[in-house]
Amino acid sequence: MSRTFRALTAAFVIAVASLGGALYLAHERGAHEESFLDAGSGVATLDLRALLMNASSADQRMLDNAFRQVEKAYYKPVNAQVLLDGEQRELVATLKKHDIARPAIPAQRATGDEDRDIGALNKDLQIAQSQYGKQAGNVELTQAAIRGMLNALGDPYTTYLSASEIGSLEESLKGGDFGGIGVYIVQDTRTKRVLVEPIEGTPAFHAGVKTGDEVVGVDGKPVASMKLDDVERLIRGRVGTTVRLTLRSLRQTGTHVVAIVREQIYVPSVHARLENGYDYVRLADFGQTSYDEVRKAMLDGKAHDAKGYILDLRNNGGGLLEAAVEISSLFVPQGTIVSTIDRQGDRETKVASRESIGAAPLVILVNKYTASASEITAGAIQDYKVGTLVGTRTFGKGVVQSIYNLSDGGAIKITTAKYVTPLGRDIQHRGIEPDLVVDQPVDASLIDTPKDQQLAAAKAYLKRIARR
Repeated sequence: MSRTFRALTAAFVIAVASLGGALYLAHERGAHEESFLDAGSGVATLDLRALLMNASSADQRMLDNAFRQVEKAYYKPVNAQVLLDGEQRELVATLKKHDIARPAIPAQRATGDEDRDIGALNKDLQIAQSQYGKQAGNVELTQAAIRGMLNALGDPYTTYLSASEIGSLEESLKGGDFGGIGVYIVQDTRTKRVLVEPIEGTPAFHAGVKTGDEVVGVDGKPVASMKLDDVERLIRGRVGTTVRLTLRSLRQTGTHVVAIVREQIYVPSVHARLENGYDYVRLADFGQTSYDEVRKAMLDGKAHDAKGYILDLRNNGGGLLEAAVEISSLFVPQGTIVSTIDRQGDRETKVASRESIGAAPLVILVNKYTASASEITAGAIQDYKVGTLVGTRTFGKGVVQSIYNLSDGGAIKITTAKYVTPLGRDIQHRGIEPDLVVDQPVDASLIDTPKDQQLAAAKAYLKRIARR
């Protein structure tokens, strides 16, 4: 893979960082929708009128569950009025997008009684669906109600994820194992052109797709006005099926069509190499396979008598909390890696797994887009002084999200705790100051190139250490 495209891929990770962060997955905690249903609100307690009003519909149950889970799990006290206002605003905004000029969705008042507040929440959704469902669609209105309620908290990490979004998130955290053709795909922020680079050995590579090829169409559908996620969904599909890409190559005016049979594709989260005796390991995210990949790369450096190690966490937007703890444990022999603190002040401590591999001397590269799980690892390494941080101040995302499944295949992602480093540092909105500050424009195309001043500073530091 070319250095520029690797950097562009890292930049794309930044764009989806808000879906990542330090995450607990619902299936890992047993926090599925059923676990927070109100056991006292079964059908037996409802009268005929309530049934006719469809008060126990799947849409409203889903809205109920989202409300209850936010009130129960959000890391700060929640004002029910804020949630009701958020729902009403988003329903109105969604209906206006469907050319309904003055949607009659009344503002509701919270009472502080959970059941009554949920009833008020349901009332607005019911009005929207009964009066405007044919124009806007009941599914879209339900999602708007949930999204508006969550967005009203003003927390960019607490949000509704559609079935496709949660699928993409889980896929990325599993290491990118999917049916596809094997390309890195990015969108030029200025021209909106969709560009690809084939991964060596994949179907796209063997079909002759070249680095920098522009995707003009997929199976005959023009992609000029599409979002990147939509283009990706068209390219991916069942293993064994064929996708036809209309491509325009660099410095070419014409297009050509390439037919490619989809295969199971695995995209690693680590890029590593040994150069001039130094082991360079760049980690794109903290997924389910990241610990094994980082460990293997570091041990390979040790096997080749590396003089020093560089772990590049620049532009790494985070991922799984457990992956951050495991990777930190490669360098921290023992002790606390991170502590999470929920709304009640209850603290859960994650400790090193005592699997340190003794990779030293160690430099961690960081920048303003080093966030969340990346900051957990950087903070632990800095607190224990087992490595030196080089670069610029990190992003400052010191909160943890949990994901709770919903019956529509989507999920709600809720900030459930804040975290502190081993020395008790709360980095939310503060970030982590590196030990050695090296300013460099946040330009993904500079990373791992001769113009990369931060990487050069890391190598120079390791050389000075070796001369001591």
